Amino acid sequence: MNSSDFFALALSCVRRNMTRSVLTMLGIIIGVGSVIAMIGIGEGSRQASLGIIQNMGSNTIIIFNGGSSGSSSRMGPMGAGSVEVLKEEDAALITRELSESSVVAAMPQVRTASAVVCQANNYVTNIQGSGAAFMRIQGWELRDGRSFTEREIRSLAKVCVLGTTVVTNLFPQGGNPVGQTIRIGKLPFEVVGVLESKGAGMMGDQDDTIVAPYSTVLRKLMGRDHIQNLLVSAREGRAAVAEREITAVLRQRMHISAKDENTFTIRKQDDLVKMMDQQANVMTTFLALSAGISLLVGGIGISNIMLVSVTERTREIGVRRAMGATRRTVLLQFLTEAVLLSVLGGILGVVLAITAVGLLSRVASIAAVTEGWSVALGLGFSAFVGIAAGFLPALKASRLDVIDALRYE
Repeated sequence: MNSSDFFALALSCVRRNMTRSVLTMLGIIIGVGSVIAMIGIGEGSRQASLGIIQNMGSNTIIIFNGGSSGSSSRMGPMGAGSVEVLKEEDAALITRELSESSVVAAMPQVRTASAVVCQANNYVTNIQGSGAAFMRIQGWELRDGRSFTEREIRSLAKVCVLGTTVVTNLFPQGGNPVGQTIRIGKLPFEVVGVLESKGAGMMGDQDDTIVAPYSTVLRKLMGRDHIQNLLVSAREGRAAVAEREITAVLRQRMHISAKDENTFTIRKQDDLVKMMDQQANVMTTFLALSAGISLLVGGIGISNIMLVSVTERTREIGVRRAMGATRRTVLLQFLTEAVLLSVLGGILGVVLAITAVGLLSRVASIAAVTEGWSVALGLGFSAFVGIAAGFLPALKASRLDVIDALRYE
C-alpha cells in the first residue's frame, strides 16, 4: 500500500464514525484555536504597546530629578524625597553643548491637573507645561492654529494649545476654538492652536491634555520654582550616545564627583521599548502554554479513542493480517488515522482562531493579530500530537496475534 491508500482508508474510517471523530477532534480544535488566538492577542498587545511608545516621539529621552537608587515608578523617580536638581537652563545647556553631536532639541517639562472652564462647560484635564520644541520632540502636529513661541515662554504668556479630547468637552457644539478664551484654574488663557489626535498612550488618553508654556504653568498655575523633568530628542540612532553625553554635561554642571552617584535619572525610549517587549513576550508565552494544555488533553483523547478503535476492529485486523498485511502496514494504517484526526482538528482550530481574532479586533476592539508562524506552529504541533497519541494504539494493533484476532468476538 502507498501513502494515498493509507490516507483513503483513514478518511473512510473517520467518515464511518463521524460523530465520534468530531468529538475526538474537539480537544485539538480548541487547543490549536486557543494557542493561535492567545499568541495573536499577545503579539497584538506587543505591537500596540510599541506603537504607543513610538507615538511618544522619536528617540525621546526623559531626565528626572532624583538618582536611580531612589524610589521610582515605571516612568522615573517620583519619590517625595527626590532633590530637585534640574533647572530650566539645563535644556538650553544640553542643546548648546550637544546639538552637533547627539541631540536634536531639549526642553523643560512640568505637569499638573486642573479644572478648565469655557462658558458653561467645565472639564478637568492634564496641563502640560512645555517648551516651544514640544511638537518636534514628541512628534505632534497641529490641526489648527499655531504653537506658542520662545518669546511667549519668556514673558509667561497665558496662551495654550488644546488636545482633541479637551476640545470635544469644552466645545461640544463644534466650531473652531482658536482665538477663544478659556479659564484654567483662575487664570484666563487664549487658545492659539489645536493638536492632531494621537489616541491612547502610556498614561492614558494623550489627547486629554492642554499644552502651555512651561514658565506660565510652573509659576502661575503651580507656584513652583523647579521643573519636574527635561525632555530631549536624540538624533536617529544616537540615543545611547546622547545618554552618555547628557550624563557627562549634567554631572559637570552639578559638580558631581567621580565617586558620587547621579542625582538625576535618564530614561531612553529604547529602554521602554525593551521593557514592553519583554513583558509582552512573557505574556505571550504564558498564554500559549496555558492554551497548549488543551492540545495535551486533545492528544490524550485521540489516544483513548484509537485504543478503543483497535479493540473494536480486532477481527478486521486479523482478517487483514491473514490476507497478507504486514505489521508495518497495520501500524501505518492506525497511525495515519490518528494523524488525520489531529490535522483535521488543527485545520478547524485555525479557522476558529482566525474567526475569533477577527471578532476580537472588530467587535471588542482588542489588539489581536493572526501570526503566520503561530498558524504553522499550531498545525505542526497538532500533527506531532497525532503521531505521539496514535503511536501506542497503532503499535498495539500491529502486534496482535493473527489467530487470536480472528477468533475475537
